[in-house]
Amino acid sequence: MRSTYDNATVRLYHLGDDGAARTIMYGPLSQALHVAEQQSVEVQDGLFLATDNDVVAYLDLIES
Repeated sequence: MRSTYDNATVRLYHLGDDGAARTIMYGPLSQALHVAEQQSVEVQDGLFLATDNDVVAYLDLIES
């Protein structure tokens, strides 16, 4: 993910097996990360965070 900060507004969404994106929340990155870590492992596998200029898979972001 390009440089960002804890209060950057992001969209946390889940991309399902059917290709449909379901928004979980809009809000600060720090809150989105907290919400994401509360999800099941199966859901986390399909989570993405989008800023105004980038999209990153949740699991890729936390592995960095």
